[in-house]
Amino acid sequence: MSGQCRPDIFELSDGSFAVVGRETTAELDSELPPDASRADHERIVVITRETLIAAKKDVPDA
Repeated sequence: MSGQCRPDIFELSDGSFAVVGRETTAELDSELPPDASRADHERIVVITRETLIAAKKDVPDA
């Protein structure tokens, strides 16, 4: 590791966003609300509130 900061949420060249966080699928899968679902290839990732708030300025409105 270089010790340099890197973004935890960043935009990919196709316009999708990648998130670096703690993988918590096993712990939280059964806690999803009834109107939420997850495909077999998807995982639940937790990021801190601070990370999301800091990234807000970099997420486009449209």
